[in-house]
Amino acid sequence: MIDLNLTEKQFENDIEYSLLTYGGYEKGEPKAFDRVVALDTDTLISFVKATQPKSWEKYETIYGTSAERSFIDRFCKEVKSLGLPSVLRHGFKDRGITFRVVCWKPETSINQTAQEQYNRNVLHCTRQLHYSPNNENSIDIVLFVNGIPVVSMELKNQFTGQDTDNAIRQYKFDRAGKEAIFEFKNRVLVHFAVDLYNVFMTTRLQGANTYFLPFNQGSNGAGNVGGKGNPQNPDGYQTAYLWEKILTKDSLLEILHKYIHLQVEVREDKNGNKVKKETMIFPRFHQLDVVTKLLADVKTNGAGHNYLIQHSAGSGKSNSIAWLAYRLSGLHNDLDEKIFRSVIVVTDRRVLDSQLQDTIYQFDHVDGVVQKIDKNAAQLKDAIESGAPIIITTLQKFPVIYKEVMGQKKNFAIIVDEAHSSQTGEAARKLKKALADTTVALEEYARMEGEAEARQVDDEDKILNELAAQGQHENLSFFAFTATPKDKTLQMFGTPTDDGRYKAFHIYSMKQAIEEGFILDVLKNYVTYKNYYKIIKTIADDPQIETSSGVKAIKRYESLHPHNIAQKTAIMIEHFREVTQKQIGGRAKAMVVTASRLHAVRYLNEFKRYIKEKGYDDLDVLVAFSGEVNDDGESYTEEKMNGIKENQLKAAFHTDEYSMLIVAEKYQTGFDEPLLHTMFVDKKLSGVKAVQTLSRLNRTTRGKDSTFVLDFVNSAEDIQKSFEPYYECTVLEKATDPNVLYDLKNTLDAYRIYTQTEIDKFAELFFSANEQDATTMGKLSSALIHAHDRYLAANDEDSTVFRTTLARFNRIYGFISQVCRMFDRDLHKFSVYAKMLYKVLPKEKGPFITLDDKILMEYYRLEKEFDGSISLAGAEGGLDGIKGEAGAKIKKSAGLAEIIAAINEKYGTEFTEMDKVLEQIQNDFLADDNLVSFAKNNDEAMFGLKFEQEFENVAAQRYEQNDAFFVKMFQDSDVMKTVIEMLKPIIYRKMRKKK
Repeated sequence: MIDLNLTEKQFENDIEYSLLTYGGYEKGEPKAFDRVVALDTDTLISFVKATQPKSWEKYETIYGTSAERSFIDRFCKEVKSLGLPSVLRHGFKDRGITFRVVCWKPETSINQTAQEQYNRNVLHCTRQLHYSPNNENSIDIVLFVNGIPVVSMELKNQFTGQDTDNAIRQYKFDRAGKEAIFEFKNRVLVHFAVDLYNVFMTTRLQGANTYFLPFNQGSNGAGNVGGKGNPQNPDGYQTAYLWEKILTKDSLLEILHKYIHLQVEVREDKNGNKVKKETMIFPRFHQLDVVTKLLADVKTNGAGHNYLIQHSAGSGKSNSIAWLAYRLSGLHNDLDEKIFRSVIVVTDRRVLDSQLQDTIYQFDHVDGVVQKIDKNAAQLKDAIESGAPIIITTLQKFPVIYKEVMGQKKNFAIIVDEAHSSQTGEAARKLKKALADTTVALEEYARMEGEAEARQVDDEDKILNELAAQGQHENLSFFAFTATPKDKTLQMFGTPTDDGRYKAFHIYSMKQAIEEGFILDVLKNYVTYKNYYKIIKTIADDPQIETSSGVKAIKRYESLHPHNIAQKTAIMIEHFREVTQKQIGGRAKAMVVTASRLHAVRYLNEFKRYIKEKGYDDLDVLVAFSGEVNDDGESYTEEKMNGIKENQLKAAFHTDEYSMLIVAEKYQTGFDEPLLHTMFVDKKLSGVKAVQTLSRLNRTTRGKDSTFVLDFVNSAEDIQKSFEPYYECTVLEKATDPNVLYDLKNTLDAYRIYTQTEIDKFAELFFSANEQDATTMGKLSSALIHAHDRYLAANDEDSTVFRTTLARFNRIYGFISQVCRMFDRDLHKFSVYAKMLYKVLPKEKGPFITLDDKILMEYYRLEKEFDGSISLAGAEGGLDGIKGEAGAKIKKSAGLAEIIAAINEKYGTEFTEMDKVLEQIQNDFLADDNLVSFAKNNDEAMFGLKFEQEFENVAAQRYEQNDAFFVKMFQDSDVMKTVIEMLKPIIYRKMRKKK
């Protein structure tokens, strides 16, 4: 058998050889290390003398023979005070003399002296470093920059029976003492646990509480689809990227200079005391990889390109954006020309404002690099015109100032935080109008028109100016971040492939984030319920009703039925108390996702009633919805029901006082509450909406190792189908054909709702309108009146198809005009006309249908359908391109009895008497005028006593008609009690409302 050297020592040899031969390092001498101050003092002093001779000469005149010791003492004191990253970046002063301990690489090659100084940096790779004055323990490899230890590595080798778990344990229990080299912020800034297949890192050793993060590429390689781990490396170690790419001289110095920083968070503890938490941020592999690849592509290809970054929740997107913004703001091309005048970060997240400013200030120590637009649009205008390096703003400010800043002929980098469909809206178009250099577009138009020279456009030619602002522009680069790209997002920002598909430029998948432990798998503990019911008609006649409206009305009646709400409320609250409340050290919270604002109001009222009735004093509930809701003549608002202001809700929910939050639309996206453990879903969810809503649960926090979803509406198969496209890599199969716009317009023309003359007249008024003219609105509305009247005169089927097709045209035109230039004046004039016409058309030609007084729910059963884990494998296909089909479903009508029969067939089952909603007993009670009067004049508690006294008498009268059920009820006191508790609040409310 061949005798191979497969020892850990050989692993060290191979890493050292690579760093010394290709990585820019010199071999370090362990004995040169001063264990007390944790420095290679000779190397540090030598570097300072070589790079700053005049400063050192002056220093020696002050300190004489003790200069070297004074320098080391001062360095240690400054590091203790400011942290090592700050001293590395900015140096320190002693007696008015400034010293640098690292020379950074200049942004351009113009300054030859700076480049020479950079080359004088000395990086050492030191093996088996004995670091303690108290023992002879050693670290496998330590990397030094000018005598300062900045990186440590513990190596393990599976061939000798050990792996990263052993290295991590070694760091936790043998390296976590108070040795100088391990002091947080002051010496080694990152510690790597490395074996043949995996890499983990930490920036702070805290004994058993030390937390190591994966530092792997992903199983299919950097920026590609994959889970945890690293791809196979046919040329060597699977972890070789660490020393061959990340820790080489240029790369490590760049990380120290422009990435690593101290993140400070101030939070309140359980007692309301403010606690400061400091975290040293070293970029995770995918963060470093995406920024590096984006910079390289921009440097090679210049401005004018779009990039889609599909990074899952848990990817550290805020830091990725901060690093990218900072690096783009200083990026130069090979001619040493600055590529972008300004970097504009478009976001709605306030937390990103301060985080970006704090992070970037640590790099430069210069105020004003980041300008936050938090006052008005004029502030944005000034920042753009003055060329502020980094501007943070919202999309909504551009429509206010775009006219005043148009004509920019500078390059801009636009970073879009959470790219979504709003990028095809009016505000996004105004952003392009404000910043786009349309020179090239106008030259393109001139060539299309057959003109020899580029057309000099009159400022009054507003149509051409708008057409020229469409599509992509050579001076604008977009960098769009999202975890869940839609079809439009993929075509607008994605990278086209050879087979005509679109995909993200860089991917950190949901799969990898889950497997690496940065987010939790929200589908791992999933329970679905199915509710069966039977509806009966309570009126003699059989009115004709529009089918879809009738179905919606019946389903709405069922979902809002007091019995349905009560049953689900009991399940949710009891599950919360039995399971959820015990999670995360007793601090776990739950969210209830409802179908409408009215549902949210009724659920909150039922929650409070149930909690009060049961005497539970260990949980309280909040509700979140917009505007005002009217229910049976009573008005409800979020603030009124909660008793706290809207802007205080998030903070209040985070406290221990509140356990559950009932929402209607609000907080289903962008809400980050790590204590959220359980979600109760009573709303139809699909596609990206399902992913975004359920992902509110996936945030991690100490003590949180699971999530739970109880879904009353969606099946496990539906949820699986929604998540599959976003699990690994989201792809657009085919781009949208711009010609679908002509197909849609042909459909609209056929209805003869408008004439070409009317379109031309409207466009002339619109594009020649003076903002100061008080009659403009009146003239425009008058120009639409004939189309408006024809629409009202059309039959229901034609008007429905026309209106939905018009809306579709408007949406697709907004999207197409963002991705390509049509240069079709007539189509653009029609697009303006179509958008304004849609606004003046009535939304519904018929009244809202309610059937509550014509139907009754006779049977109801809530039954568990699925309980387990929903597994994902990644979608084989991608998203389909946008199609131009016109119209809507043709409305059909049917008798109420027929609609009810169809509903009962779909939602019915083999009911038993136990499933009956006891409408008969309810009706018996409601027919008793004395009891109704008693209910109207007493509170619910007093009524409850009377109700319990009368219940057996009323129930006994129904015995003969429903003997099977009532025998069961009278024989089983628990069943009797359950029925009483269920019916009591329902009947009380009905009696109070009875006229």
